[in-house]
Amino acid sequence: MSADAPTADAFKAHLETLQSDAEREKYNRYFKMGEGEYGEGDVFMGVRMGHVFEAAEAFLDMDPAEIELLLESGIHEHRAGAVSIMARQYKRKGTTPERRDVLHELYLRRHDRINNWDLVDLGAWHVVGPHLVDKPRDLLYRLSRSPNMWERRTAILATFAFIKRKDYADTLAIADILRTDPEDLIHKATGWMLRCIPQDDPALIAFLDAHAATMPRALLRAALEKFPKDRRAHYMALGKQARA
Repeated sequence: MSADAPTADAFKAHLETLQSDAEREKYNRYFKMGEGEYGEGDVFMGVRMGHVFEAAEAFLDMDPAEIELLLESGIHEHRAGAVSIMARQYKRKGTTPERRDVLHELYLRRHDRINNWDLVDLGAWHVVGPHLVDKPRDLLYRLSRSPNMWERRTAILATFAFIKRKDYADTLAIADILRTDPEDLIHKATGWMLRCIPQDDPALIAFLDAHAATMPRALLRAALEKFPKDRRAHYMALGKQARA
């Protein structure tokens, strides 16, 4: 690392100048942080995410070792900044394949610190999925069966990189694994990815015909959000009939 490369400590000091008690209270109300809830134990300092992302852009050249130091922080905004830097570095045109390998490995190795829905969303879309576009995707199937809900969320959201390339098979296969998941945050993420598949895709239609009656309501509702009203009503009715 060069002497003038941005550091984790400098990033933290910069965010400290943007801290707001009012913003911290907003986070504490928005994220579910009670005992037994998904955000239990997370700590917010109170910096707007827009400011965190601006800081990530300013600290874009941070070395992966310093990014990992940010990930180790107990402060949510520090970890959000770390994942945002990773995502921005990964998709930057001049980033080498070797650095992309390092960023992908870092995300997976420190998934224990990527432990809330917004952190997963930042990295799964921009680091994990793009890295696997031209590689075997067995990793996502392992993650989809992980006891860690954030790894399962990574598995489905990473497939957005494939959807953008009109490749839907892995999204549907992983959605099939996750359609009985116990967590609402997994239902919503899975539904969002199904929603991104064209409504007239035969494989999607077959999936909905087979599983709409037994899907969790949040998953089905998200998957059907862009469907015409009559088709949406048809599939929602299947679920109601199954529960009657």
